[in-house]
Amino acid sequence: MRHLLTRLLGALVLGIGVSPALALAATAVTHAVEVYHDSACGCCVNWIRYMRAQGYMVTAHETSSLAAVKTRLRVPVDAVSCHTAKIGGYMIEGHVPVQDIRRLLAERPDAIGLAAPGMPVGSPGMEVGAPQRYDVLLIGQDGTVRVYATHSPQA
Repeated sequence: MRHLLTRLLGALVLGIGVSPALALAATAVTHAVEVYHDSACGCCVNWIRYMRAQGYMVTAHETSSLAAVKTRLRVPVDAVSCHTAKIGGYMIEGHVPVQDIRRLLAERPDAIGLAAPGMPVGSPGMEVGAPQRYDVLLIGQDGTVRVYATHSPQA
């Protein structure tokens, strides 16, 4: 598998005959995701399924000490959600859509990571009830927080 990924990524660098879908799949596989969540949280499991469906290799860690994980990964108190993940050197807090994660990994900003505070209805893994508008925040290394993306319900 690693040999195949190396060849695919090499082809991408050389710009030769690799379809965009295959390139995206290679990128997803090269980014393993580690998710820390409470075993009783069903929406966390739904987000894990969502990420796997997007082609990511997800390792789930059930833990009773999520607060310690969030502290270690520098999740700001006002950005907390139900699960915390690590991918490509970044922290992902909560129900962040994959397109925002892909953008983060492509742009590589000097940041801790992304957060979708709370549990926004309509976000990946939270497809219950009427979807709501929500922001995904970029958490800077210096602790600053700014809106990275806004997601609105489809009309």
